[in-house]
Amino acid sequence: MTPDEVAAFLATLPGCRQKGTRAVPAWYVANRIVARLVAHDELMIRCAFDVRERLVTEHPDTFGIPPAYEAHMKVQAMLYGDSGAIQSALREAWELQRKMAGRARPRPA
Repeated sequence: MTPDEVAAFLATLPGCRQKGTRAVPAWYVANRIVARLVAHDELMIRCAFDVRERLVTEHPDTFGIPPAYEAHMKVQAMLYGDSGAIQSALREAWELQRKMAGRARPRPA
């Protein structure tokens, strides 16, 4: 996938908005991050820990866990990898963040 293809795919998901900068775009739903372009061929995708382990196990040439991501609900996706797997991971990230936004409680005034 290219960064433009990532942007086009995420634009099809209801409520997913692009923010960030031109050089480092990021996509959010309900102000919760779904993904961010880290380099021209690398994407950070938000995901649950069990999903991350599945992605890395099933698609080791596409997904990885850099040391900086180990303690966080994030996975590294290399855009030269399996585009179908990347799109599935992006959709799962979007669904996760929509659910999490629905659980958020308003802060007291």
